[in-house]
Amino acid sequence: MTTALSTTDPRPAQAGAGLPDWGRAAAEARAAVPDEAVDAYWRALNYLSAAQLYLADNPRLARPLRHEDLKAAPRGHWGVCPPVNYLLAHLGPLTAHRPDDSELLVLHGAGHAGPSALAHAYLNQNLPQAGSDAWTLADLRALVASFPDAQRFGSEITPLIPGIRHTGGQLGPALAIAQGMALDAPHRLVVPLIGDGELETGATAAAWLARRALAGSGEHGAVLPVVLANGLRMGGPSLLVGLTGEEIGAYFTGLGYLPLVADGSDLPDFRRLLGEAFTMLRPLGEAGPQPVVVLTMPKGHTGPEHVAGRQIAGTPAVHKTPLASPLEDDAEFAALADWLASYRPAELLTAQGRPADLVRQALPGPALKPPVAQPAVRLGTGPQRSRADVSAVLRARAEHPGFRLFSPDEIASNRLRLDLDGSTPDWAVEILNEEICHAWLQGYTETGRDALLATYEAFAPVNTSLLVQHLKHRNLRYAAGHANLPSVNYLITSLGWRNTYTHQNPGLASAMLELEDPSVHVYTPADATRAAAVLAAMLASRDRVNFLITDKHGGVSFPPGPFRDELSRGAAIWSHLSFGPGRPDLVLASAGDIPARQLADAASALRRTRAATTIRYLHINDLTVLGPAGTWPAALTRQAFTELFGDNCPVLLAVPTFPGAVRALLAARGEAERFHVVGYRDPGRPASNDRLLEHADLSAPALSARATRLIEENRR
Repeated sequence: MTTALSTTDPRPAQAGAGLPDWGRAAAEARAAVPDEAVDAYWRALNYLSAAQLYLADNPRLARPLRHEDLKAAPRGHWGVCPPVNYLLAHLGPLTAHRPDDSELLVLHGAGHAGPSALAHAYLNQNLPQAGSDAWTLADLRALVASFPDAQRFGSEITPLIPGIRHTGGQLGPALAIAQGMALDAPHRLVVPLIGDGELETGATAAAWLARRALAGSGEHGAVLPVVLANGLRMGGPSLLVGLTGEEIGAYFTGLGYLPLVADGSDLPDFRRLLGEAFTMLRPLGEAGPQPVVVLTMPKGHTGPEHVAGRQIAGTPAVHKTPLASPLEDDAEFAALADWLASYRPAELLTAQGRPADLVRQALPGPALKPPVAQPAVRLGTGPQRSRADVSAVLRARAEHPGFRLFSPDEIASNRLRLDLDGSTPDWAVEILNEEICHAWLQGYTETGRDALLATYEAFAPVNTSLLVQHLKHRNLRYAAGHANLPSVNYLITSLGWRNTYTHQNPGLASAMLELEDPSVHVYTPADATRAAAVLAAMLASRDRVNFLITDKHGGVSFPPGPFRDELSRGAAIWSHLSFGPGRPDLVLASAGDIPARQLADAASALRRTRAATTIRYLHINDLTVLGPAGTWPAALTRQAFTELFGDNCPVLLAVPTFPGAVRALLAARGEAERFHVVGYRDPGRPASNDRLLEHADLSAPALSARATRLIEENRR
């Protein structure tokens, strides 16, 4: 049963000018592929999803089920697979008949649909199991028997499975990531599959409105959200299931969408509904109602309804394995045999393990066009560019295609001048939501383009969990052989050292360093011109997660001479602030612009008061060079570390972050004892900028006094 819910009926023949004719493609797919083929494809996906949970052998039920065919302990998730499979089966013909030079991407928000994704990859010949290029019975047996293969694919949605572009366990941002993928890509249609539990997350709730922030920001592709309103979260009813049909309509129409609701019971009707949705598609950011498909198919649909008087359908039991112990429980064994046989697998899979001809009619056909990475745009990164500022670097990068700046309503506040007339260009988008900015950046970079998120230092930690999950996703992509992605780039400014008490939290850098992920770099340049060169290097890099910490207020510019080494080695000695002959009595080291200003003043004071002392001054441009080489690729070698920091003298290190994360880097190298790290310390109440520096022992007088004590203590 299908229903279009709307207060009006704004259904143009083709809403999205500039988009491929997706409506026509859907009509051609319906004409070319019979309903019976789509149904067979859906049954095949459902059968293989269930078989992976339970079967160790007899993968196509060529003979009646036996106890020895079963796994000792069924594991995995069943409930979300049937509605996901229903959409995949319907999208297969459309993908095969998509318009020329177009691309259709499916984004799995439901991370537990791992069996579905594996079944889909197998049927589409993207998952060779036995080393062959064609389907074989051995391949089919391996697919079923090896699940969950923790070493190869795991049991959930990850990029280890061919064709997956989003790690579904990253709960919430699928809709916004889909929007990021569609930006600046008019040829692309992205279909995010969103669980109704996900609708309860802040990221999804904000993403519905977020598309309005993209108005006038360029020519984009389309996003067709599909809500899998199956009624259950993992442990109980979802909030969406408590809404009436009228309330669901009011909810989505109020957000600017036209909801098309179906329960999936009438397959031909659902195909027509999808065709209607494709006809109504508009480019992302274009005004007017966008279609959203709401599939109310029950969780675990087509699975067992009840066993031995115990209700299964409509309960949390369908989330994982609805039948927990079929080997020990005769009633469950009988129910499992009936359940698997209900899909008539012998009709769907040949004796050779191939999908039957009817199933193959609905398959997507040739693989989707892979995302084409934009050629890297190289901006000069050496001292010759040291007169540029951050804004100039961004403007230069934006002269080339494939670049976006995302910011949570802080472009002007962060003193970024993106257009010489002071306006905001269409390649920069603001929305007051850190998570949406990150999700847009993630979708944009995952499809081969460069992006930057610019934000306040204090609010950036909101994205800590998203970044952790994104790093896991990228590591799995690399493990699957999909490297050479644009880097994830954050510009962290409006620093707490110059902000109100509520706007003081340098915690994101600490959290990222604690991950010990080798792709992470935390850049702490000493001045604005150095920050510009670092940003240019970040935007030209690949497969990194870069954080640039820089004060938006600018200030003192230091001599550019050492910067080449700062950029290439991550740290360099500043001769103009070093003095005295021979081995140093004390090493002064700064990281970040505000610490560099304070420690430079302290060094100048020491030159006046401790002229007989040997002081070595150096600046650290990348905090990760302080860590051990086994963890951090950019780490200083033992020789380079000694050349910079000496081997037995005290080191006073001033950083813009929490000092604990930097101490941990040094401790992992075995160098914690002689390093005295000072950084941000919460004052406990509002304080002036000068008072905050004093409280953290990071003012020039406090640093000078601390240095004097260290010199005297070292001579005893």
